[in-house]
Amino acid sequence: MSGEEKHNQPQPETLRKRRDEPSDATDVEKAASSSAVSVAEANDNHNDNHNDSDEEVEVIVEATWRELAYHWFVLGWTAFGGPAAHIGMYHRLFVEKLKWCSNVVFTELFMLGQCMPGPTSTQMGFAQGVLKKGLPGGLVSGALFQGPGLLILSALGWSLANTLAKNVEWLNGMVSGLAAAGIALVAGAAVSLNKRINNTRELQVISTTSAVIAFYWPRPWTFPCLILLGGLTSILMSKLFPRLMKTQSQKSMNAGVGHLGLNKVGGAAVLALWIAVLVAVLVAAGQTAYVDQKELHWFAAFYRTGSIIFGGGQVVLPMLYNDVVAADCANQEAICCPKDLTQVADQIGNTSGILLNQTLIDLCSDYSTALYADECKCSWMSASQFYFGLSAAQACPGPLFNFSAYLGAVIAQNAGVFAIAGIALCWVGLFAPGILIIFGILPWWGAFRSFKLYRAALPGLNSAAVGLIISSVFILGTNAYISSPFRATSICIGIACFGFSEVLKVPAPFIVLGGGAMGVIAWAIPMQ
Repeated sequence: MSGEEKHNQPQPETLRKRRDEPSDATDVEKAASSSAVSVAEANDNHNDNHNDSDEEVEVIVEATWRELAYHWFVLGWTAFGGPAAHIGMYHRLFVEKLKWCSNVVFTELFMLGQCMPGPTSTQMGFAQGVLKKGLPGGLVSGALFQGPGLLILSALGWSLANTLAKNVEWLNGMVSGLAAAGIALVAGAAVSLNKRINNTRELQVISTTSAVIAFYWPRPWTFPCLILLGGLTSILMSKLFPRLMKTQSQKSMNAGVGHLGLNKVGGAAVLALWIAVLVAVLVAAGQTAYVDQKELHWFAAFYRTGSIIFGGGQVVLPMLYNDVVAADCANQEAICCPKDLTQVADQIGNTSGILLNQTLIDLCSDYSTALYADECKCSWMSASQFYFGLSAAQACPGPLFNFSAYLGAVIAQNAGVFAIAGIALCWVGLFAPGILIIFGILPWWGAFRSFKLYRAALPGLNSAAVGLIISSVFILGTNAYISSPFRATSICIGIACFGFSEVLKVPAPFIVLGGGAMGVIAWAIPMQ
């Protein structure tokens, strides 16, 4: 070191002094400012950590393609009991056991399904596949879940409908047992979701109110209205009583949402496609006679029903019945008669003033004649065929909307058309709207769920949705009790299945299969 450098080095006393005292006022201000910023950051981090510690964030497990395919394949063959039972099975498997989905996201998906047209359980199945593996994952989960029921009901409609429709008592017993087991699974899901979602007294009040109104007034439009009212109530309470209504943290909401499938532009295009197809088929069907374009009328009827139905499989049944089962030519000769009404009516004879060589369409325009002439009965299928298929669909795994495959096979054969054409048109027609809607909505749901207003509404939205699940336990239980051939035994089966599920933790597929077996035994003995 040079002498100049040594001379310029501070002495020990000077160095100690500079360490103890700032050199000027600017240094003092900088030090104070830096200290204040550090304290503020520390306080912010402390507040964030405190909020995160107040709210337990569920641990979400990633799924491999093999696991995704395996579990949805098993569900496809074992998901008996109808749409409500499927919701219970989803929750038991994907939320409680596999940890693929959080309670918050699961309830949001159920809420979306209730607010959109289409089959809720099917839309949730597609959505859960999308969240794990994107659009391909949604297609895989949906196909595996729907496939088995589609194959079984297509085969029944194609080959066995006329034979088996004569004797289905044993099938009614199985359906009663399956219904009891399915309701037990729904009850278990309701208990679990109520504990996790309704964690304050205010949310419990919203959920209970939703359940009471839904049970008393079970209309399709009631369910989305109750969910929206729950969200509005949550927003209002978060403004008036912020301490009582805690909003979900972004970290908690994002748990388990790995993919959304399409982007927002793609989602909008899919929704536009759904609307465009709906308008096109309705206009085309309205301008053509049934006898000229049977296949178009089948697709239009099922696509229209799939586009306007809220509430899932049980709600769609009366609409399908109205479309496909007997009505007379005087009312619907242009849209539902399976035979050509322009044929000559010389098979009926000269009775009631009917002239020979009069066409059937003229004959059936006279309501008094149409009421009694078999030639005038317009129907795509008979009532007995419809009810057999309904029983078979309820006894099959997978979505109740697979009933459309059976209907398509029977309708096509009655009209002299190849069965596969009817299956494809009716099945795709009923399912396509709900599938297009869920794929189109998910990207937008992923965007608006980060909004503060949505986060404030989410506790109420989810609580109202849980209330709908609670009400479905009582609605389904009442209906199953009324329709069961052995009412007391059905209740006993339901209680036993609930115990197997909640106490013994028996896997849901075995519970459903056991419920169906107990139903057949109760029919065979017979029991009360």
